[in-house]
Amino acid sequence: MANSNITELMKERFRGYLPVVIDVETAGFNSNTDALLEIAAVTLTMDDEGYLIVDRSFEANVEPFEGANLEQSALDFTGIDPEDPDRGAIPELEAMEMIFKAVRKAVKAHGCKRAILVGHNASFDHGFVMQAAERCDLKRNPFHPFSTFDTAALSGLAYGQTVLARGCEMAGIPFDGKKAHSALYDTEKTADLFCSIVNRWKDLGGWDMVLEHSN
Repeated sequence: MANSNITELMKERFRGYLPVVIDVETAGFNSNTDALLEIAAVTLTMDDEGYLIVDRSFEANVEPFEGANLEQSALDFTGIDPEDPDRGAIPELEAMEMIFKAVRKAVKAHGCKRAILVGHNASFDHGFVMQAAERCDLKRNPFHPFSTFDTAALSGLAYGQTVLARGCEMAGIPFDGKKAHSALYDTEKTADLFCSIVNRWKDLGGWDMVLEHSN
């Protein structure tokens, strides 16, 4: 569990919301009809000086829900074969329950009231997460119903780049294009990029300045 100092810092930094980085790999662009095939989450925490750092990672390969649409062009793009037994895919309900349980635990550990989804082009990931939660009839969804942090926009502001690989390059974060379009890899790189941007703003005096003015 996070110590009391870290808990207070995180609560103050994001107004009681815990940023949790999410990436999904799917069989199309329509969250209502297209299958969720992979989901990964990275929880974040802080060090004693208030710098944002990666905490824990979670991932699941997901079985297409009954009646799901599978766009061949999307499968070709991600390289995912939904029928591959070596994927170790689990039912969507089991995957979402696992991710949500881990997120709720992190929210509680940091004294926050709810999680807020961080994603690269976050509306896409948020839409699939929300639709899967509704499809699975999950009542304890830890994520804010509509607010997100979008690293595509933040990276455009901080580094002049909106593509994940380019933003990471500008931030000095190693990025292997051969590993891209794996939910876990993309989530971890998005988490590194988000931390880089938040911490750069802190180094420029942004957050510390806000705290000083509020005291």
